[in-house]
Amino acid sequence: MEFFSAIGGGAFDVVVGYLVPFIAVLALVVFVHEMGHFLVGRWCGVGVQAFSIGFGPEIVGWNDRHGTRWKISLVPLGGYVKFFGDAGAASTPDNDGLQQMGAADRAKSFHHKPVSQRAAIVAAGPLANFILAVAIFAGLVYVNGRDVLIPRVDEVIEGSAAERAGFQPGDVIVEIDGRTIVGFNDMQRIVSSSAEDELTIVVDRGGALVTLTATPERRVTETAFGVQRIGMLGIQASRSPEAIRHISYGPIEAVGLGVYESYFVVERTFDYLGKLITGRESADQLSGPIRIAKVSGDVAEAGGILQLITLAAVLSVSIGLINLFPVPMLDGGHLMFYAIEAARGRPLSENAQEIGFRIGFALVIFLMLFATWNDIVHLINPLTADGT
Repeated sequence: MEFFSAIGGGAFDVVVGYLVPFIAVLALVVFVHEMGHFLVGRWCGVGVQAFSIGFGPEIVGWNDRHGTRWKISLVPLGGYVKFFGDAGAASTPDNDGLQQMGAADRAKSFHHKPVSQRAAIVAAGPLANFILAVAIFAGLVYVNGRDVLIPRVDEVIEGSAAERAGFQPGDVIVEIDGRTIVGFNDMQRIVSSSAEDELTIVVDRGGALVTLTATPERRVTETAFGVQRIGMLGIQASRSPEAIRHISYGPIEAVGLGVYESYFVVERTFDYLGKLITGRESADQLSGPIRIAKVSGDVAEAGGILQLITLAAVLSVSIGLINLFPVPMLDGGHLMFYAIEAARGRPLSENAQEIGFRIGFALVIFLMLFATWNDIVHLINPLTADGT
């Protein structure tokens, strides 16, 4: 169902079809991220005042025996752990309160811990996201295996990049830029994210390995995330039942594949950012909460729970990676301050940190608004194009 059609059909369709899958996926990713901070913080002896899924007013909550307030808050776009000594959800220090602390309070204060422990606590959130992603990817292939389409070329499109590169029907793609190709889908996702990039492709041609060089053409296509520009070679695979094979994985192989899948998301993200900086990609591909909600609903409807869990793994990697960017307010910004503190032997001044947090807050808000604007444009464009 279409997003706006669901809105027109009633609030119930929107809640069940889009908001519930979106909140479920995001809550899982956020919970694991914050649990990483929480567990390492507790291990380091830091007091935890609050553990929240969501921001804003509390909807429901309870206190545990350690005095931590566990709560679900109104705005489901993140979460936080508030450690003893924090001024708020962003882990900025309560400077006035820190100066008045006695020895007992200093012992459980986050900001009085050694810089190594503070860095470990902060890094634990993104690390937990990566672990979650690896666990999901590995668990899915261990339990279900994979059905893969043999990467054999059935047809070469006339005038395509593949024809110019010398592909022939019957070629079996073995490797692209050093990456082993197991199934046709492995080839597709590398090619789709490599528009106008020269690729070195090894094919098996009648038992002999042949190396070809191809540059995928840039094409505009409609995807779950809206209109995107992707790379196309111009080859088609056989869809016969004989071309499909099932692969089972043992525990170690499954974990290895989980690591690879997570690494692939990271690699493609940096590739996109690099092209964005050099002007080879457009910023309109950045997605915000509206488009993620739409994709969550579409995936839940079309692919069911397994596809939704896979989406959670991809989002977990993305959120873990984004949080490591050296932007004040994010985990990476805190780690940057701690690295400076370790190098100088003392932290930056309160004024310098305050300026950094304000700049980081403004940047985060700008990116959220920009991504949300992209979402709105992507949702409105199909309507205007259809004249509705």
